[in-house]
Amino acid sequence: MSKRILVLGIGNLLWADEGFGVRCVEALAETHALPANVRLLDGGTQGLYLLPFLEECDALLVFDAIDYGLPPGELKIVRDDAVPAFMGAKKMSLHQTGFQDVIATATLMGCRPARMALIGCQPVELDDYGGGLRPEVAARIPEALAIARGILAEWGVTVSGGRSDASLLADPAIRRDAYESGRPSEEDACRRGDARFFPEAV
Repeated sequence: MSKRILVLGIGNLLWADEGFGVRCVEALAETHALPANVRLLDGGTQGLYLLPFLEECDALLVFDAIDYGLPPGELKIVRDDAVPAFMGAKKMSLHQTGFQDVIATATLMGCRPARMALIGCQPVELDDYGGGLRPEVAARIPEALAIARGILAEWGVTVSGGRSDASLLADPAIRRDAYESGRPSEEDACRRGDARFFPEAV
């Protein structure tokens, strides 16, 4: 039986380069035809809600924005037991469960995927609510996908050009092109604050 493989994008689209992982799985779905045993998932910031998906896979490939302390936009690949130590560039709230916790729980339950790989990108900017990917990070998506194709090939997956099932990805209204082209100007979005309360915003 074919290995069941989960390709997962982690991150929060609302915080600039935090959306790198999600944008990678979107690009993969739009440009590559994957076999039926490979599932694409926008994991967002769902935390432990992702556990059932890990239970159902034999191998896990993750895209994420990772703070490695490297030059902005640089990619790093981490494998198997090293993956949990690197997950998550930033927790967006005190209530958010990090993906490290998901992997730890899967390990305790005996359902952690046998093979894991993380393709991480050093973010340029995280503290920009409503912002899109910075050019240095967006430019690395094609390279990240090429690395993913290599890893999938190691796992016995043949990848060809085309499109894949995007039913577990974000709604088209917030896919990258729609999201970033629809972003209002700083003036329209009141991004500098309310001048009545923040004099420096004048």
